[in-house]
Amino acid sequence: MTVPALTGGRLAGRPDQPLLVVGPSLGTTSRALWSAAAGLLGDTFDVVGWDLPGHGGTPVQAPFTVGELAAGVLAHVERIAAARGDATARFAYAGVSLGGAVGLRLLLDAPGRVGRAALLCTGATIGTPPAWRERAAVVRASGCAALAGGAAERWFAPGFADRRPGVAAELVRGLADVDREGYAQACDALAGFDVRDRLAGVAAPVLAIAGARDAVTPPASLKRLAAGVRDGRLAVLDGVAHLAPAEAPRRVADLLLTHLSGPAVSSPAD
Repeated sequence: MTVPALTGGRLAGRPDQPLLVVGPSLGTTSRALWSAAAGLLGDTFDVVGWDLPGHGGTPVQAPFTVGELAAGVLAHVERIAAARGDATARFAYAGVSLGGAVGLRLLLDAPGRVGRAALLCTGATIGTPPAWRERAAVVRASGCAALAGGAAERWFAPGFADRRPGVAAELVRGLADVDREGYAQACDALAGFDVRDRLAGVAAPVLAIAGARDAVTPPASLKRLAAGVRDGRLAVLDGVAHLAPAEAPRRVADLLLTHLSGPAVSSPAD
């Protein structure tokens, strides 16, 4: 197994608070995507992010699967948790799109570690393998700047970029700066990701959050996810598309505070 060495850091909160790990969407960093919502969660949680290879400070390494990426996230969390005094402590998790796919693999592969999870704008499979391989080829040939022109339409509900131009511009600008090979490797990982037949193995409570205007992972994708796990609930955000924590940080934070503050369930690994 190839375990990527990931980077990231604290977005809000203090080390003496319960640990909440947040994951990014493809083409974003955890700080750019989660900073506003994290600021609203910091009174309750120690909010820590991680970044994909080629994004933020994480270097590009060997190709990886979503499962290997999840193992890399767990190793990243263990380094942070060790500094807090308990490398094997449970944590809460929230991830967007590819970050949500990683959350599903964490729930399946490390059930004793994730007490509760919120999975946003994601699915048990995302898109189609040919579409991801085609996008990987485009990015390898032309760089991520080739995707920036259509990013706002894919990521945000109509009108958001006009209301919050600074937020939208920062995220789109960040996409153009992503390393082409790191992005392409993530596309290849998504092409091979499909855990639809394993959802019943997820025992931890899961909140699936959909954007009503999300064309990338529409509400039906999150509805299937919530129905497939043992303890799932669906929330749909009106007027929101694919990057929910950036588009609706207050609504996302309120949902996470309610869901993630509940009791965790015991897993067979306990």
